[in-house]
Amino acid sequence: MKIQLFIFLCSSSYLQLLLYESSFVNGGEVFSDLSIQNQDSVSSMSSGETVQNFKVFAATWNVGGQCPSGNLDLSDFLQVRNEPDMYVLGFQEIVPLNAGNVLVLEDNEPAAKWLALINESLNGPSHFASNSGLKPTASFGGSLLFPKPSLKKIKKTFKKLNGKRLKSCNCVLEMERKAAKDFCFRCQESNFNLDDSSTEEEDDSFPISVALATNQMKYSLVTCKKMVGIFVSVWMKKELIQYVGHLRICRTSRGIMGCLGNKGCISVSMSFYQTSFCFICSHLASGEKEGDELRRNLDVIEILKNTQFPKICKTQYSRMPDKILDHDRIIWFGDLNYRISLSRDDAKRLVEMKDWPSLFNKDQLKMEREAGRVFKGWKEGKIFFAPTYKYAFNSDTYYVEGLKISKNKRRTPAWCDRILWHGRGIQQLSYVRKEFKFSDHRPVCATFLVEVEVMFKGQKKKVSTFNIQIDDFVPTRSSYY
Repeated sequence: MKIQLFIFLCSSSYLQLLLYESSFVNGGEVFSDLSIQNQDSVSSMSSGETVQNFKVFAATWNVGGQCPSGNLDLSDFLQVRNEPDMYVLGFQEIVPLNAGNVLVLEDNEPAAKWLALINESLNGPSHFASNSGLKPTASFGGSLLFPKPSLKKIKKTFKKLNGKRLKSCNCVLEMERKAAKDFCFRCQESNFNLDDSSTEEEDDSFPISVALATNQMKYSLVTCKKMVGIFVSVWMKKELIQYVGHLRICRTSRGIMGCLGNKGCISVSMSFYQTSFCFICSHLASGEKEGDELRRNLDVIEILKNTQFPKICKTQYSRMPDKILDHDRIIWFGDLNYRISLSRDDAKRLVEMKDWPSLFNKDQLKMEREAGRVFKGWKEGKIFFAPTYKYAFNSDTYYVEGLKISKNKRRTPAWCDRILWHGRGIQQLSYVRKEFKFSDHRPVCATFLVEVEVMFKGQKKKVSTFNIQIDDFVPTRSSYY
């Protein structure tokens, strides 16, 4: 009897030893189920690295050179009720692409108006408008009482509200730097002095962090940047701003003679916790003649080749990438300008039938990707909505054959406005267009569930912070037209 008891105790101890060793070999996975059961206590964990899920909303809209009025409500466009963790918003042609805007002096007033409207939709009216001399809900026209809005002035106002701006390298997890030196966790503010095509300057155009004026305001501006008609802004829930760092911006011109900013892209690189992100807002070469798609392919190739983010961390342990494809999570959005390789009459017939699969089979971007000539390794969600271009202004009518439409304005309907992504840890929840008749394009929006590595002292554990039903974000097919 004593011998049997001794064998039992030894066996139990041996089993416990195996479990203990297994927890180290498998990176703590033995205990991961306990963490999943208590999802709300992730922030209180004393050890481990979690993989948290965050909702990222991305949108692109070519506004056709139209300046917004103060009563334009962007709430539906931004899907505010879904409360994403991060907004990445790209606009094209916020100013007319004429010689004055391209060659002489860029007009920053429209960018200021869009920024104010976005802020109002995300955060509601606040005393920010009165302090800055900008009233989003009123007329935007300049006057002695209310001067024209200034993008520079709005940024200064945000800085005043915040008290300090977001540094180019704003790593905050000092303790983890000591525990794991393969990351950069705290760097001195960079003193680099590079051309603005490579990075943000240390002046009023530097990306800013907005501390909210009231407790009711939910989102802060991480950064915004303009290049002729391209305008991009990144917003985040205010409590998450502190985990953003390594913020860099690169502008790549691909317009006239391949060097002017009427076409090209603005790329934003940043770290969020221990995961690197890159967002590319682009406006590629236009035209629907045969062979124009090759010029768009070349734009993409040159952007990927020439976009170079500066090294801003002085520590040798920094792993922040300097090229687009080296980032962990990448989202590319914009007016990519790829057309439909069909005659105008054939395309019109398929549009009237709402036969999107047959129409999409002739989509140039789809065909170029499948042939391996562009965006190799990138992903795009299925399209179940009508082509987003080209509409008559303030109308549901495409610029197709008809009276009172000059021949040079007739365009075959096309999905010019697209959103693609690259990298693991990205799941698309929705891909839709919105019915704003403001310009000759319809805006396109996508929602993503993105994995982000969050470091804690000790071992790695995978924890999902929330469960979400994809069906809640994907409308029925009938709602896409």
